[in-house]
Amino acid sequence: MRIAVIGGGPGGLYFAYLWKKRHPEDQVDLFEQNPADATWGFGVVFSDQALEFLRTDDPETVDAIAPHMESWENITLNLGGDSVAIDGVGFSSIGRLELLKFLQQRALDAGVTPRFDTPIHAIDQLNGHDLIVAADGLNSLVRRAYEGDFGTSLSYSSNKFVWYGTSKRFDTLSQTFVKTDRGAFNAHHYRYSPTMSTFLVECDHATWQAYGFAYKDVEQSKGVCEEVFADTLGGHCLVSNKSVWRNFPWVWNEHWSFKNMVLIGDALHSAHFSIGSGTRLAIEDAIALVKALESDAHLTTALLRYQAERKPVVQKLINAARTSAFWYEHFAQHMQMNLLDFAYSYITRSGRIDDSRLRHMSPAFMARYEAAKNGAGDGGDAADEATA
Repeated sequence: MRIAVIGGGPGGLYFAYLWKKRHPEDQVDLFEQNPADATWGFGVVFSDQALEFLRTDDPETVDAIAPHMESWENITLNLGGDSVAIDGVGFSSIGRLELLKFLQQRALDAGVTPRFDTPIHAIDQLNGHDLIVAADGLNSLVRRAYEGDFGTSLSYSSNKFVWYGTSKRFDTLSQTFVKTDRGAFNAHHYRYSPTMSTFLVECDHATWQAYGFAYKDVEQSKGVCEEVFADTLGGHCLVSNKSVWRNFPWVWNEHWSFKNMVLIGDALHSAHFSIGSGTRLAIEDAIALVKALESDAHLTTALLRYQAERKPVVQKLINAARTSAFWYEHFAQHMQMNLLDFAYSYITRSGRIDDSRLRHMSPAFMARYEAAKNGAGDGGDAADEATA
């Protein structure tokens, strides 16, 4: 079989590597419009659960990546000058470019033919390939060319966000919420290397307008964010990399394949950054697609199996991501809570964690939260308990 993979992100690279490794007789061509060393963004994050899922199917890759990852066991929330840790929420992170280089080498070693600096402008450029795997992201050429056949829907979250890096090293995955005289901001920040961290800034549309960000260039916007989060950054600067304000796009497709074309990753679906699952979903899509293709010699049947088996899993996570995003669209109101009530609202925001699971997952936090609630009745003294 001759396969074309469009897109050299984690999902495309991982599918190309995995298929070629398991089917060395097949031809796998990977097309990426950017150079091999180009990337936007900074770090990517995986939950412990996501890494264990990957380890089940490909322990060699996880074992090879793990030594290069930053890891921690807590989430830290910062609100109004106070902080609270939520224990037992394990994550690991790695620089996006470092991950891409690793997967590029993995694909090369398996025998994949990569073509960087090679944009695909029309599907007929790939005539002669038996299968086209569209891993070409949110602006997927394949999806846009046949959006009616894929049943594509597209909408946007109301909040604005901008993605930066910083040389400030943070101990855990952290959220810092800051109120100003013109609105509220939130920063998602975590280290992804010994010297660098991701720093994503978010605000609602009213705050974005109040600060005039629509009329500010990249450097001016960065300067405002550095001022708002001066205490958090501790004298460190923010680093831009195509760092422009955006609304998060919700991409969904009812049909995952059409003819000999199939979608994976962000080309297929998008999951809000607040649950940190974009890269995970792309890699898991690649694994699921490989398994489906191996299960049935008939391509159309195999692609339908991919959708039938994978779609319910993805839909469940996307629903949680939408619920999480809705919480963030109203984070300014949540900031009026005391610290522990705020933290409880945050950790249960997706609807996937109830009190029983939280007691098991985060016993220290839950003991502190429940003690504060029992002692104060309405939780009014929870912030004092959190910082005691």
